[in-house]
Amino acid sequence: MNKELSLQSYWITSTPQTDYPFLQEDVAVDVAIVGGGMVGITAAWLLKKDGLKVAVIEADRIIQGTTGYTTAKITSQHTLIYDKLKNQQGEEKARQYAKANETAIRFIADLIQEKQIDCDFSWQPSYVYTQSEQYVEKIAKEAEVASGLGIRASYLEELPLPFPVKAAVRFDNQAQFHPRKYLLALSKEIPGQDSYIFEQTRAMDIQPGNPSIILTNRKKKVTAQKVIIASHYPFYDRRGLYFARIFTDRAYVLAAKIKEHFPGGMYINAEQPTRSLRSLPTENGELVMFIGDHHKTGQGENTIHHYENLKSFAQEIYTVEDIPYRWSTQDCMTLDGVPYIGHLTSFTPNLYVATGFGKWGMTNSTASAMILRDLIVKGENPWSPVYDPSRFTPMASAKNFIMENFDVAEKFIAGKIAVWPEDVEINRGEGKIMEIDGQRVGAYRDEEGKLHLVDTTCTHLGCELQWNAAEKSWDCPCHGSRYTYEGNIVEGPTTKPLTKIPYHTT
Repeated sequence: MNKELSLQSYWITSTPQTDYPFLQEDVAVDVAIVGGGMVGITAAWLLKKDGLKVAVIEADRIIQGTTGYTTAKITSQHTLIYDKLKNQQGEEKARQYAKANETAIRFIADLIQEKQIDCDFSWQPSYVYTQSEQYVEKIAKEAEVASGLGIRASYLEELPLPFPVKAAVRFDNQAQFHPRKYLLALSKEIPGQDSYIFEQTRAMDIQPGNPSIILTNRKKKVTAQKVIIASHYPFYDRRGLYFARIFTDRAYVLAAKIKEHFPGGMYINAEQPTRSLRSLPTENGELVMFIGDHHKTGQGENTIHHYENLKSFAQEIYTVEDIPYRWSTQDCMTLDGVPYIGHLTSFTPNLYVATGFGKWGMTNSTASAMILRDLIVKGENPWSPVYDPSRFTPMASAKNFIMENFDVAEKFIAGKIAVWPEDVEINRGEGKIMEIDGQRVGAYRDEEGKLHLVDTTCTHLGCELQWNAAEKSWDCPCHGSRYTYEGNIVEGPTTKPLTKIPYHTT
């Protein structure tokens, strides 16, 4: 694998960085949206179009979180979901899910055409395939159920890929695009007329009410009649118990130049390990994205191996000439594979949430923006029942989990100075978990030789972090918070950095 291989996503490196202001004074709006990804930008655009004053609050820069690391498939085909959903929640809710995602595809396509957004949009068929006999019947059933729900789905036994398959289901009228080019165009229409985008402004807490008040790290407040929590993993979780209903999952992407012709289309297998492919048009010619090797965040052993596995897969089926990009992405997964979209809890009528998109955020996040717009403006939406966040009763043990873990994150090594062991060596670019003076410590030596020590207790709910060698980050295996080797926040739900540990040598 190339030593100079980019660790950033193509979507981010191929587009300009934004420079919206941070929150400098208290503001009041109709709707405040925490999170500047696809949900936040789309919802803000829709709500402003309906005449409401909105504010998007983003901890970093907009469209640089999960949306900036997506695989960017605009599809209603979410592996084998429709037969499962019909069996679990009934045909009507399966139809709601299908209609929501099919409508989201058309919404994106129509908006791109209306505004003439140059974002590499193209219509593509989407396929789920299998090389295992045990999935053949499941794929045939998926094609049958999806067709019955109004999706143009068909059963196949061959694909235009350089390996044989046992069966496949094809969805027509699906698409792919460049998500940042699309959303950057929409974001430009949000500020003005008492509406705002605030970057470098982290929401720290919410005081719910009528209106609600969002407290930020800038010591300034945003007051709003309605609040949408679109921060990927909900940063605010009072009485919602989302931590007990969501887990985070990482997957990996290589963007490679191949010698052969790629036939077009978007492909994903039904079995494990996951292997997915789609084309990627760039200024320097077409690349192919090889996607997969997912695992729960913080539980991927040596994460560099996942890139190597994808590289081996690519080389088995194509002649790989170059791999100019690689990146990984983190998704929130729900208990039944359907996102939570709607009121945060039944006790918070002015707080809304959109989370748990799994691997299918482009259509589900667009659908969520439309659902939340309708709930705020009209009070109802025809698709909302299937996405209702209150559809589950949390596990009885969740209360005990909170009580046992609530104050763990406060137990850090405050005021201590660690003594670095003489017999331990850490190479440049290497991270390790160690025990120093009886404490669990994360150690990393940077390329200049400087050693960085941090407390590895996650500041969210106190889980112990694991080292991610590929991204050089400390990752939480419980709820997906991630930190730099210096302890700064990469992504939430945490709102506090790790404690840095001073040290000296003997």
